[in-house]
Amino acid sequence: MIDRAGLAEFLRSRREALQPEDVGLPRGPRRRTSGLRREEVAALCHMSTDYYSRLERERGPQPSSQMLASIAQGLHLSLDERDHLFRLAGHQPPARGGGGVTEHISPGLLRVLDRLTDTPAEIVTELGETLRQTPLGVALTGDTTRFTGPARSVGYRWFTDPSARDRYAPQEHPFLTRMYASGLRQIVTLRGPDSRAARLADLLLAGSEEFRRAWDNYEIGVRPHDVKHFVHPQVGALELTCQQLVDPGQAHSLLVYTAVPGSESHDKLHLLSVIGAQPLR
Repeated sequence: MIDRAGLAEFLRSRREALQPEDVGLPRGPRRRTSGLRREEVAALCHMSTDYYSRLERERGPQPSSQMLASIAQGLHLSLDERDHLFRLAGHQPPARGGGGVTEHISPGLLRVLDRLTDTPAEIVTELGETLRQTPLGVALTGDTTRFTGPARSVGYRWFTDPSARDRYAPQEHPFLTRMYASGLRQIVTLRGPDSRAARLADLLLAGSEEFRRAWDNYEIGVRPHDVKHFVHPQVGALELTCQQLVDPGQAHSLLVYTAVPGSESHDKLHLLSVIGAQPLR
């Protein structure tokens, strides 16, 4: 059963504890609110201000599990705080399980991403499922959070959707084929035959001859190159260095893409930040 008073109090306390700079928002000179405004939290949680406000006022319908997960992420809750939120709302918290199961991003990793406003960056799971992107990250690779089902995994898309290769330089394709097959094999071994990784491998073995050939080579430890070669439809070839920050507790990685200052790719990245993800006219 939902504890409306407890839920409202908890939401208010977490909202007031967050500062604009904690979530990548500017602090205006006339700001008087303690913590974040309700409309700011609602935007972070991808819901209407009215819906969120009713929860803080002990009103409205019981939020669904999906809505609670969005609130937990928007308020930058820890896993323990997320579980508390679910129980206050009358739901069982999502199972934590082994590494790689949860899609709840840790507050620390989110804080880093929120500060990368002018840099292409994304947070991904160990299966290459994009959980969050910066605006420039979307401009660079497209909105990769929009996929559903197995296609959420970039490795799955690589072998099943030809368009997944469009933004990567052709000379990189053979290596990426080996890398995705090798990486998935390692995760299957780590997580076991009943894991999501194993089900993904079964789907690819049944549906992709190219994946079967790469899988049968039994390569282990094919690591990503530090320098990535992209082909963007608007700005052309880009040579970017990829830095990775790993959250081992939840098997998430923050990938940050940068260009050498003064290089052609640096200038193109700046142009991309101006034009964004919108097509040129």
